[in-house]
Amino acid sequence: MKTVRFLLRNIRFFSALLLVGIILCGWSCRQTTASPNALPDSVEDNFNFIVANDLGRNGYYDQKLIAERMGSMAEKVDIEFVAAAGDVHHFEGVASVNDPLWTTNYENIYSHPELMLEWYPVLGNHEYRGNTQAVLDYSGVSRRWCMPARYYAKSFEVGDSASLKVVFIDTTPLIDKYHKESEESYRDVASQDMEAQILWIDSVLNASNETWKIVIGHHPVYAQTPKDDEERENLQERLDPLLKKYGVDMYIAGHIHNFQHIKFPDSNVDYVVNSSASLSRDVSEIEGTQFCSSSTGYSLVSASDKDLSLYMIDRDGNVLYTVTRMK
Repeated sequence: MKTVRFLLRNIRFFSALLLVGIILCGWSCRQTTASPNALPDSVEDNFNFIVANDLGRNGYYDQKLIAERMGSMAEKVDIEFVAAAGDVHHFEGVASVNDPLWTTNYENIYSHPELMLEWYPVLGNHEYRGNTQAVLDYSGVSRRWCMPARYYAKSFEVGDSASLKVVFIDTTPLIDKYHKESEESYRDVASQDMEAQILWIDSVLNASNETWKIVIGHHPVYAQTPKDDEERENLQERLDPLLKKYGVDMYIAGHIHNFQHIKFPDSNVDYVVNSSASLSRDVSEIEGTQFCSSSTGYSLVSASDKDLSLYMIDRDGNVLYTVTRMK
């Protein structure tokens, strides 16, 4: 009876604590669902591709589950390719094209028949801990691993009258901290010409007249993260002016291991952080945050003549949020 009386006397106190907890959770990160928990039927008629990154856990954590979700979705929604936005191999990259990690971390995990198509990768910081040339050379081993260079671009026809340009870039050499640590941890960075890549990005975007323009790199330009501020500051100085100048619709990155959509009133670029396809991290809002979630998962990019959408999909196959642009 004493316990019951205690609970009754303090029920308002406990209710208040619960309300405060709910409010603080809301302040931490808006995770509202901006679309139904399934893809719209219209996606099936669009040009679609998957974005997946921060994969390399040898199937552990959520990696194998998410790989199966990707394949199951591709059975229902025709996809053209998979964009692998870096850190396919944690933690020390790969040593060669014969490294067993290619089997345990990639081939045996992404084994669904619908994922046996082109994968267009970019290098992440963890690839730079190993042999980055082996990552490029694996294109000669696996038919679906298509990496012609450290940075490259692809153009695609979309619908009856639209087109899509996807520019795949190598962000690690664009960040000073990796050059400072190159002798110790990131040996391949020292031989990369930062200025040459920036000039290449400028020229490719300048020549692009496609309906939609997407740039994919491993490191985000804007994101909430405890990682070094220098990473974002360097890309805001060196890459972001080109994204704005040439009307890039979306910049898609990984690296942070959570979902984020950031947009500013003075910029027309949608900055997207795609979550880890294996192991995620907590996230909270910053200036410009439109949405964020600590869920693991992947994204589906879907383009038509009139709209470009990115669907953030969690480990259970639910659409958490949609970024949409219209023409």
